[in-house]
Amino acid sequence: MTQDVQSQKSRGWILAALMLTMALAAMDSTIVATAIPQIVGDLGGFSLFSWLFSIYLLIQTITIPIYGKLADIYGRKPILIYGVIVFLLGSAACAGAWDMISLIAFRGLQAVGAGAIMATVNTIAADIYTLEERAKIQGWLSSVWGVSAILGPTIGGALADYASWRWIFLINIPVGIGSIIMISIFLKENKPIKYAKIDWLGALALLVTGGFIMFGLMQGGQSWDWISYETLIFIGIAAVLVYATMKIEARAESPILPRWVWRKRVLVGANLATIGMGCMTMGPNMFLPVFSQSVIGVGAITAGFILASMSITWPISSSFSGKLYLRIGFRNTALCGISIVIIAVSSFLFMPYPGSVAALVGVQLLMGAGFGLISTPLMVGVQSTVDWGQRGVVTGASMFSRYFGQSLGAAVFAAIFNSVLMDKLTEAPANLQNALPKVNQVVEVLQSAHSDATVQNYLQHVFFDSTHTVYIGLLTVGILTLIVLLLTPKHFGKIDKF
Repeated sequence: MTQDVQSQKSRGWILAALMLTMALAAMDSTIVATAIPQIVGDLGGFSLFSWLFSIYLLIQTITIPIYGKLADIYGRKPILIYGVIVFLLGSAACAGAWDMISLIAFRGLQAVGAGAIMATVNTIAADIYTLEERAKIQGWLSSVWGVSAILGPTIGGALADYASWRWIFLINIPVGIGSIIMISIFLKENKPIKYAKIDWLGALALLVTGGFIMFGLMQGGQSWDWISYETLIFIGIAAVLVYATMKIEARAESPILPRWVWRKRVLVGANLATIGMGCMTMGPNMFLPVFSQSVIGVGAITAGFILASMSITWPISSSFSGKLYLRIGFRNTALCGISIVIIAVSSFLFMPYPGSVAALVGVQLLMGAGFGLISTPLMVGVQSTVDWGQRGVVTGASMFSRYFGQSLGAAVFAAIFNSVLMDKLTEAPANLQNALPKVNQVVEVLQSAHSDATVQNYLQHVFFDSTHTVYIGLLTVGILTLIVLLLTPKHFGKIDKF
């Protein structure tokens, strides 16, 4: 619909605006994480600071499907501009926060805007670029995340050390204003012929259900044990909420998530595979930096670059995927990607103790190449199976699946890691039992220069084994994702083959 009204020159400006907008969301978590010591030192509330990230991920994820539907009803342009404005208001409010609770609340406001950004940027890219061009454009958009992984901590640390942590939020404002101006001038969008009725009850049900499930995944293993009656209560309430939401959506005239999203095998398969991919990205993100510092013994900067090396090959393979999916189809390209990821994870499992920087970088580069061949074909694939008026919904469902997978992965892999760690500490030799630290002090002891050499050596082996078990979990998820893709139809849709 929008391809017809965009000139070649204006598309370049729109892409620049989309990349700037994406950078707002991409850099946010990394830039905030670096400044946490200064924020806590100024505002206090150390026990609450993890909610700066949890509230953001929670609200962003559960609002994405709603914004996807709204973008189909009212058009992408007004939803994206609204999202950027709300994000900037949240940023300004964060800069003026007076305590940790207010900062957490304003981070929630930021996330309301971030949900609109994530739901519409990829949809606009699909609107204005052809099927042949989309892989290259997704490569450009993916590169934003790679650059952000490096620049975010650098900028955040510099501002926190030499200016004030409040500037990490204020620098969003000129970037956001610039993107709004370019989108307003260059993005020409045909007005929808008629506006559908908004399913507000369904939107509320999705927010409540999604919020409850995400909250439970974040708190499980921390506020309560996974094997407990609290978990059974959580599962029971979640099941009731999901059933009620499905009933509400089934009766709605224009549901937020129509039933055809869950009935088309190709969309179900692609979204389940996207959940698997999102889940797998959390293994390295959560444990590799600490593994690099505690077991191999590198510094924080080197550990950060080991993790960020994945961001080098991800956009490259994402750009290359276009030539591949035009020849062998979307599903088969994603199968190539998950196969590469499985090989990368298996390589980590065969790495001898204690590992090396070169080996970790090699694994990360290989995983990035695999993820690039999964993420872009699945995103472009689902977008190509529907018309303009449904593209926002399928894009929103795909982005929701990715972030839901990340939340699921964070919960599952944290439970695996902590379980193995506690078992190893319990099974320690008798002569070490009294000298070993508590679970929440293991990393501190590993990084201390004054720790007993025998204790430190044992803890390094424990950490090595615990991380290996996490990667066994990654391998399991990878194999399940491979099976899901094999069961997904090879060809599908009136527009393009899947």
